[in-house]
Amino acid sequence: MVAPGDVQATPVRQRVSEAEWKLRVDLAACYRLMDMFGMTDMIYNHISARLADEPEHLLINAYGLHYSEITASNLHKINHDGEIVERGDTHYGINHAGFVIHGAIHASRRDVQCVIHTHTRAGIAVSAMEEGLLPLSLHAIRFTGNVGYHDCEGTVVDLSERERIVRDLGAKDLLVLRNHGLLTCGASIPETFNTMYMLEQACRVQVDVMAAGAQVRLASQDAQAATAHLFKPSVRRPYGVMEWEALTRLLDRQDPSYRS
Repeated sequence: MVAPGDVQATPVRQRVSEAEWKLRVDLAACYRLMDMFGMTDMIYNHISARLADEPEHLLINAYGLHYSEITASNLHKINHDGEIVERGDTHYGINHAGFVIHGAIHASRRDVQCVIHTHTRAGIAVSAMEEGLLPLSLHAIRFTGNVGYHDCEGTVVDLSERERIVRDLGAKDLLVLRNHGLLTCGASIPETFNTMYMLEQACRVQVDVMAAGAQVRLASQDAQAATAHLFKPSVRRPYGVMEWEALTRLLDRQDPSYRS
């Protein structure tokens, strides 16, 4: 176990497997993309990813770095209790209180590799609406039947809340944390990012529509069911995987330092 604050002399790149390094690069890219598309909240929130060959271990950001500063090397490897087992190349530790949510989902959902949690303006706004996410756009109706809701219990620091978070998420890929924010999870980093990006767009559209004050027209039940079916990973393709190549090319043109 690595002691808090210790930065090891040997660089992370030389201490980890090729599989872990690839996951680190993808996770760092995800952090940078979240910042690029305006889904950050200063140094808060997390994106976590489970290692395929070490399912008891996760990668997560150091608490104190902005998403635009995340690199493959400064991510920490932790266990499901939030203890650092492989320190990244940074003196910052992790936000143990904020890990309550991520730890709960990774421990209970073995089908999930990645979890993203946000505090965006539009996401919090929709989380505070009694109606929740409305079928106002294709961004939203693709998630029909796949959204859970968790009532606000204040700052998520009580370990007992884990049980209720897991219960309210169930087998779904999206969770609206009432008066708090959004959460998505998925079988890979690219898929989870795609889900969060589309959920965020759905929330922004909903806030715009509600603010306009016009009479709202909801998509029909048939349209919702048909769209949600087509967006299931097993029907056409796992959305986010093909898109990931274009997104990482975009990152590489702008700032490839996330790979370091």
